Amino acid sequence: MADLDKALATQLANIEKRTGKSLTELAAIVKTSGLSKHGELVSMLKTTLGMGHGDANTLVHTVLKSDGQSAAAAQRLSPDQVLGGLYAGPKAALRPIHDKLLLEIRKFGAFEEAPKKSYVSYRRKKQFATIGPATTTKVEVGLNAKGLKITDRLQALPAGQMCNYRVRLAGVEEVDTELIAWIRAAFEAAG
Repeated sequence: MADLDKALATQLANIEKRTGKSLTELAAIVKTSGLSKHGELVSMLKTTLGMGHGDANTLVHTVLKSDGQSAAAAQRLSPDQVLGGLYAGPKAALRPIHDKLLLEIRKFGAFEEAPKKSYVSYRRKKQFATIGPATTTKVEVGLNAKGLKITDRLQALPAGQMCNYRVRLAGVEEVDTELIAWIRAAFEAAG
């Protein structure tokens, strides 16, 4: 987790430089905005300060201490317990897809897991993938890679998103060599 803490500290320092405001000033803007919903706060920061989505999202999570990693740490949850929470109730049938993906990703080498509210971020020097339930019937894999060939299955995401691509999976059988090759490309690029 030390690398994640360092990455967060670097991002927050860069946010200060880009906005010309200290974290205390930025926190005051968030807290005195009169807004309470995460998405509204992110939109407000993007509009009023010209922040990118990732910076605004990180700042709101930091100020509100609302990210999944903070919640998991506060509750002392293991990675397995975090996944249990993500795949509870009607999403429980999707858990084997996530488990199979992790089994394959662990073959690549060392990486860090950073639980969020609705997905888990997987990182090396930077985030290479996100995995979480997108709906009650599909798991979404977000990928950070460049130059992958878009297909009906591998969809490009608009600029400014947390990932460049996404793939949605409805069953374990969709965790195939094609998908694993895309994830490996993202893993190696994050290295």
